[in-house]
Amino acid sequence: MDHPIVFISHFTISAGKLDRLKLLAHEVSAQLEAEKPQTLAFLIYLDDDGARITFVHLFANPAAMDLHFRGADKRSRTASEFLDPVGWEIFGQPSDAALAEMRKTATSAGAALTIQPDFAAGFVRFAQVMGET
Repeated sequence: MDHPIVFISHFTISAGKLDRLKLLAHEVSAQLEAEKPQTLAFLIYLDDDGARITFVHLFANPAAMDLHFRGADKRSRTASEFLDPVGWEIFGQPSDAALAEMRKTATSAGAALTIQPDFAAGFVRFAQVMGET
C-alpha cells in the first residue's frame, strides 16, 4: 500500500532578493495549485530574518510526487537566481526515479539529503487545516 510522502526543501535566500522571491513564491504557488492537483499541500515558510526559506510538499503517494516533479527543472532554474540549496528531506518512500534524481541533485549541489522512508502511522485532516468544518 502506498503511503503519504512529505518532501521538504531548505534554501538560503540571496542577498537583496527577498521581495522578488516573495512575488515569485506567490506565482509558483498559484501555478502549482492549478497545474498539480495531486500535490496535496505546497507550503512556504520564511525564517525571522528573511535569510532562509523552506518549502513543504505533501503527496498522497509516489506517483503524485513524480507528477509534481515534472517541470521542476524549469522552476528550479528560475528560483536559482534567488536561492542556494541547504538540503532536502523526504519522509516516506518515493519512486526509485525520484529518489535517484534527488540524490543526484543533492550531490551536485553539495547539499544534505535526509530520507526517512518507513511510514509508521498518522493521518491528515485537510478540511480542518484549511478552516473548513
